[in-house]
Amino acid sequence: MGEVIKFKRPTIAERHKGKTLCQSGFHKWKIVKEQQFDVKQGKLITVYQCERCAKIKSKAL
Repeated sequence: MGEVIKFKRPTIAERHKGKTLCQSGFHKWKIVKEQQFDVKQGKLITVYQCERCAKIKSKAL
C-alpha cells in the first residue's frame, strides 16, 4: 500500500495575503524604471509597480 499523506488546506491568511491592503488602496509601490522619457508628453516619468498585486502606475516629474 501507498503512504498516507495528510491533506493540509491553506489558511485564510495564506489565501488572501496582500490582497486586502491593495483593495483598500494601500499599495506597496516599488520603483521599476526611474527617469524614463515619455515621447508624447515630452517629460521624464518614473514607473512604479506594487509588490503585492503587480499594479503599475507612472508619475511625471
